[in-house]
Amino acid sequence: MEERKRSCADCGVIHCDVQNRAYPPFCLTTHMDSEAKAAAMARYDEGDNRRVMQTAAQVEYEGYLNWSRVRETAEFARRMGVHKIGIATCVGLIRETRTLADVLRAWGFEVCGVACKAGAVPKPEMGIDPQCCAIGENSCNPILQAELLNREKTGLNIVMGLCVGHDSLFYRYSEAMVTTLVTKDRVYGHNPVAALYTAGTYAKRKLYPEEGSV
Repeated sequence: MEERKRSCADCGVIHCDVQNRAYPPFCLTTHMDSEAKAAAMARYDEGDNRRVMQTAAQVEYEGYLNWSRVRETAEFARRMGVHKIGIATCVGLIRETRTLADVLRAWGFEVCGVACKAGAVPKPEMGIDPQCCAIGENSCNPILQAELLNREKTGLNIVMGLCVGHDSLFYRYSEAMVTTLVTKDRVYGHNPVAALYTAGTYAKRKLYPEEGSV
């Protein structure tokens, strides 16, 4: 059996952060491709990448263990000089999106929200199996959400609970920077890490494939 290639996903040391232990034998830091690192570092000089990093670091520092993610988002956008914020929202989170819009407007931002079902395109028109209509006739439309917010010329877009895969398309087609406020998880109240906390116990049957199915 071929030996599994290990990476940061297998690390329990995190010496790259705490600097109080030895690096593991498979560490990406000690086995770093120097060209890859140089290429990445050079890209911080492109556009406003370095300013994004500096602003994010300042927000992290000032709000550490104090500010909510919502507050951090508002602070980041304000310090980046954003005037208009877009919200790409799941229709199932419209109530939360209305509250978010109220908060952001209180900070002085112009807000434009686009719901996932905007356009009301039936799923079969997307080539989606008609049986999927059993949980809703109309399709989510993340590319349209991105296009409408692009036309609004938003400076920052916020994802509010878009479905797995739909969020991927939104990120791909959004012209503005994107940050995620809510990650959808219908089973765990939009807190997907809850499944990981209980992966070895209560959530095991919901996470791992059935024996012989993979």
